[in-house]
Amino acid sequence: MAALFFVQSCVAGLKSWYIAVRVSGSARRLVSLLVSRVFMDSRFASIYRFEPRWSDRVAWYGSALAASALSWCIWWLSPVMHQDPFVIFILAVVFTARFFGFGPAVLCTFSSAIVLDYSMFRRSLETAVSANEFQRLGVFILISVLVAGLARQRSRAETQADEARQQMAAIVTSSADAIASFTVDGIVTSWNRAAEQLFGYTTEEIIGRPISVLVPPDRLEEFATNLARLARGENIPGYETERIDRDGTRLMILMSLSPLRNEQGKLVGASAIARDVTAQKRTEEALRRNERLATAGRLTAAIAHEVKNPLEALTNLIYLARQDSTGREEYLRRAEHEIGRLDSIAQQALGMVRENTSPEPLNAAQILDQVVQLYLRKLQAARIKVEKQTGEDLQILGYPGELRQVFSNLIINAIDAMRDGGRLRLRVFRAREWSGERRPGVRVTIADTGNGISAKDLPHIFEPFYTTKKDQGTGLGLWLAYGSVQKHTGWMKVATRTSPGSSGTVFSVFLPESPVSANSRAA
Repeated sequence: MAALFFVQSCVAGLKSWYIAVRVSGSARRLVSLLVSRVFMDSRFASIYRFEPRWSDRVAWYGSALAASALSWCIWWLSPVMHQDPFVIFILAVVFTARFFGFGPAVLCTFSSAIVLDYSMFRRSLETAVSANEFQRLGVFILISVLVAGLARQRSRAETQADEARQQMAAIVTSSADAIASFTVDGIVTSWNRAAEQLFGYTTEEIIGRPISVLVPPDRLEEFATNLARLARGENIPGYETERIDRDGTRLMILMSLSPLRNEQGKLVGASAIARDVTAQKRTEEALRRNERLATAGRLTAAIAHEVKNPLEALTNLIYLARQDSTGREEYLRRAEHEIGRLDSIAQQALGMVRENTSPEPLNAAQILDQVVQLYLRKLQAARIKVEKQTGEDLQILGYPGELRQVFSNLIINAIDAMRDGGRLRLRVFRAREWSGERRPGVRVTIADTGNGISAKDLPHIFEPFYTTKKDQGTGLGLWLAYGSVQKHTGWMKVATRTSPGSSGTVFSVFLPESPVSANSRAA
């Protein structure tokens, strides 16, 4: 019988604990909400932490005793409770643990045991407690302490979860990046202050509207592709795109998208994080133009040498044509050839500063050849031997002017690194990416036998305004070259050695067949 009663008491206690947890959980969320409304600023949602004083602890322990007394009153007034008196007292313990802590719950447990002992099992102090009743009290205390501990753990877990949610809400609210969430159909469900400042819509204006109001007409296909990828549960890493604000102004933003799932793992929407990079892009473009003009200025000396020879030849050929009428046709034909050389040099110089708005067909090997020709005299003067190796089918879509800029910066750096002479190895060949989608394209390798790049400088060579040439360099060359390669949706890698006798640097540039198709896949 004692064992059976033990089992029945455990079951009853666990049922009571479950009901109490459900009830007190709702009550606790209500209390937490009221506290957050009273003590927190509604815009910043900072986290309120309550540090108890001694008077608070006295109130908690007094409440534990009051809970025992209230349970006894309910038991005494309700005949139904006489059948199983432990239920109401376990409920009092759970309530105390949830709202006042484990210590008051233990006090409530022992005070309830005393009440059970002297009010139900025996009517006077002289009456002895039977072994069966003593076991029942022991089981009650054990279950109550266990339930109090479990209730307190759940309470702490919910408190931590509430604090984590409040922290996340504070982070989202105060973030400098625009953060929004929307349903799987693209309807906006949340909108932070940074989004208000970036796009001009207030939270009240944008909630419930389709997020497509921010998408320019020429980007609707990209938007549909993003929604389809999010519906498949894919993350969309950060990429640059355009959006429009409330006034219709186009904004260049860096945006990333992530799917949102509920507790059951079902896709319920997505979140978008956007950062305005319009000003940054304008600054980069201005720096790019200035560096392109500076590069053209550095080429002036090389071009002057290249122009000087055809001009001298033209002068001599015109003189001979005037003096010798019999060979005039041959002299004029040669003069026309020299004029063609002058035109080619002028076109190459213009190509360094000309801007292309859309990619066009080009041959990477020819572009590299043209740049090498411009620096040929400087390479010869520096006693640098040029070794070229080119493959076949090197046609891609790209921006010729920007590629000339890239190759020019890399060759100039190689010349500066080989002040005592050396070898410049140039290779252009058909290849695929080493990883990822393994896109087809062209790989250009520029290797020198110079001093190499130190381990201290290597992590910073692609940063703007970082230079190892002191007063001679601007620190923008490699940064702009890297940006131009990224514009082609390619990549640039570097390997270097500084060991005496085997030093040198190798720059490897991969250019996909078409930056347009690569961009469409990225979107």
